Amino acid sequence: MSLQHLKVSFFLAIRGLSRGSRGSLYLSILIIAMVFTNMIFMSSIIMGVIKNSERSIIEYQTGNILVETKDNEQYIEDVSSLLDKLNRIPGVIRASAHYSMGATLKNEGNRIGGTVTAIRPDDERMVTGTWKKMKEGEYLSDGETGEVIIGIQTAGHKDKNEDMGSSLGYVRTGDPVTIEYTNGVTREYRVKGIFETRSYQADMDVFVTWNEMESVLGHPIDRSTGLIIKTSPDLPEAQVKQTILRFGVQEKVKTWQDLLEEAFGRAIQSFSIINSVTVIVSLVIAIVVLFIVIMIKTLNSRRQIGVLKAIGVEKSIIINNYLFQVLLLTTAGTILGVCIVEGMVGLLTLYPIKFPDGDVTPYASASDLITNTILLYIAAAIAGYIPAWRVASEDIMTAMRA
Repeated sequence: MSLQHLKVSFFLAIRGLSRGSRGSLYLSILIIAMVFTNMIFMSSIIMGVIKNSERSIIEYQTGNILVETKDNEQYIEDVSSLLDKLNRIPGVIRASAHYSMGATLKNEGNRIGGTVTAIRPDDERMVTGTWKKMKEGEYLSDGETGEVIIGIQTAGHKDKNEDMGSSLGYVRTGDPVTIEYTNGVTREYRVKGIFETRSYQADMDVFVTWNEMESVLGHPIDRSTGLIIKTSPDLPEAQVKQTILRFGVQEKVKTWQDLLEEAFGRAIQSFSIINSVTVIVSLVIAIVVLFIVIMIKTLNSRRQIGVLKAIGVEKSIIINNYLFQVLLLTTAGTILGVCIVEGMVGLLTLYPIKFPDGDVTPYASASDLITNTILLYIAAAIAGYIPAWRVASEDIMTAMRA
């Protein structure tokens, strides 16, 4: 088909849209915009949940890389030497050792089970961002004893309806908390601070210093239940992981991506299925709506189509006329849809959706916008071509008698 034929088809399409019902035109554009918004919005929320989980894991729980104990072993031994080795590896900003012990926490009749984790605060500050999230009080300092910091979900809220599980009943900074360790030692601590990361798992944590845990055990500790590592943003975590393994580290080494896959792999697959169903349903709606719009237009224009064919206008020009109409409607609807999506993303960035594991804001990537736009254009082309081809294929006399 020549460029001249396409120009004629485009001219007829513009004339057809401008002379048609304005109400039908605006409604069609609005429906396409809503379809596009529906296609993007669900995936953006799903991506927002995933991105929030990523931030939570990296910033408040495991760092970029987690080193775990070997199979059938409870501790990582000779942890001081391992820390020295890790901190010399290219790409590692800092490694921090954790020593966790089961315990029961008590405060004024409230009693909950949990885990108390010993840290070296100076190392921990370089790996996680918990120290930036102190709701009240202060973070721990190296060498301190007799003090503890606890997450808001363990401390409890003033309004108990905000608690997502058992808590100590609204503990505040300076309050005493009794901890009974599984080795039989019982200690009373002063709460030095309470942190709130907006991550449910992280906000259940309880931290004491390494020196305090050594006091509880009665001997120096050169072992760990796990190490977390902060890596350079210039290097992929997988590359740093391989470097760590090449340096002879025998323990299990996992990136945050590995942990996310283990924890949320099935959930992400379920989200993907939901998103795919949403996109398919949206495309079906778009096809049906545009099919009806173009079918009505072609049926109402059968006599005009017959006249065009009688004066020698080719069938392909008539079909492309309606294809251009539906593509123009789709373009206008997509532009409006992008504006709606960006407006919703901006609004929900200011007022994020509250999830148990943190505040979620929609995340609409450029690739999602492009992919869904292409799918919508394909659906529109199908919806426009079929009715246009059917009517344009009628003989002249049948069309003229319509």
